Amino acid sequence: MDESGEKGETPNKRLDTTEIYQKALDDLVNVNSLFTIAVFVGLSLAHPGERSLEDRTECDADPDVAKRLVVFEVISFAFFLLSSLVAKTLKVHLNVYRQKNPRTIKLKIIRGSMLLLSAWGSIFGCVFLTMSMVDVIQIKVGKLSCGSVYAFRAAGSLIAIVLLALGIYVPFMMHAIYFSMTHRE
Repeated sequence: MDESGEKGETPNKRLDTTEIYQKALDDLVNVNSLFTIAVFVGLSLAHPGERSLEDRTECDADPDVAKRLVVFEVISFAFFLLSSLVAKTLKVHLNVYRQKNPRTIKLKIIRGSMLLLSAWGSIFGCVFLTMSMVDVIQIKVGKLSCGSVYAFRAAGSLIAIVLLALGIYVPFMMHAIYFSMTHRE
């Protein structure tokens, strides 16, 4: 109670789990949209017979690299689309069942499973997008098998940064999902 004798907001105000889910899902869909743009940028770089920046013709990527680029881009797009659609479906589910007790086991399992599927869709989308970007590097800079130091630097930096990002994202996201499914309010 404050000085006037009325109940004030406590610092430990109970968080509305629906609002937390909705904000997290909005962020996930926004990130997936950015990655989807990267997919289409990568697809625009798959030209047959394109020469790399290396001066040696043996360093130019063969058509198989361009084909693999397209396949990885399509797969990553599919995972980002899966993740976004599941996230949007979960938002609708949260709004429809807002009045029901969110602590029921059935609703927790449904919400946790959908959030898990959405998160793993983004994770696999990132993995395939990274693999496609390595192919973009090979097309533009030179094949890794050719020993191009610039291709190794670019691909190595990309892989290291993505692994670091996923190394942070995956455990924290899995913990949050586990906590949301098992926590009692």
